[in-house]
Amino acid sequence: MRVLKVLSALVLLLTAAALIYGFIGYHDARSDAPRLSARADNLIAGGRSGVDLGPKQLAKLLLVEDPGFVEHSGVDVSSAGGGLTTITQSLAKRVGFETFKPGIAKIRQTGYAIGLEHELSKDQILALWLDTLEMGPGPDGWMTGFFKASNTIYGKPPADLSDKEFLSLVAVLIAPSTYRLGEDDPKLEDRVARIERMVAGSCNPLGNGDVWLEGCRKD
Repeated sequence: MRVLKVLSALVLLLTAAALIYGFIGYHDARSDAPRLSARADNLIAGGRSGVDLGPKQLAKLLLVEDPGFVEHSGVDVSSAGGGLTTITQSLAKRVGFETFKPGIAKIRQTGYAIGLEHELSKDQILALWLDTLEMGPGPDGWMTGFFKASNTIYGKPPADLSDKEFLSLVAVLIAPSTYRLGEDDPKLEDRVARIERMVAGSCNPLGNGDVWLEGCRKD
């Protein structure tokens, strides 16, 4: 009985600590919001927002990266293929941490993401996310930013890309150091093909955790 009481107390203590750590992230996001909002507005004014991808291309990007983005409040663990990290949580990792280390930091990351959703618009969140994305190696070194990678690799903005070119940019997001944009890369081609099949409606991810789209692998 005594051991059970001790374990129960530890569980309550850990739960309280997690809630506090998450709230710290939420508070930090709200404190950072004015600066991030101004940065996002500059990106939007400069033509580097989600809208500037074009409606069809934006829909494809969200289908792959965060199917529930429009509806959720920062967290989504149910959408097929979405995985455990939403676009907002991904952004939180980049703007809310000097160095993000997986593990307990996920708690603060989630709180920060919820804070961002309370303070910023979806358009602002998307613009910041696109600008901070790791896109992998390019001809002049490591590339950061969706629009920058598009112009560096293809010499034009995302809205002017072919479907194959656009989906190649989307494909590298899951593991940017693994793929090589603008080169003959069979792994990247396979990833793009899976995305093409999903976008066409000929297959579906095998649940929330199927971020590699095994459900769309060619037999």
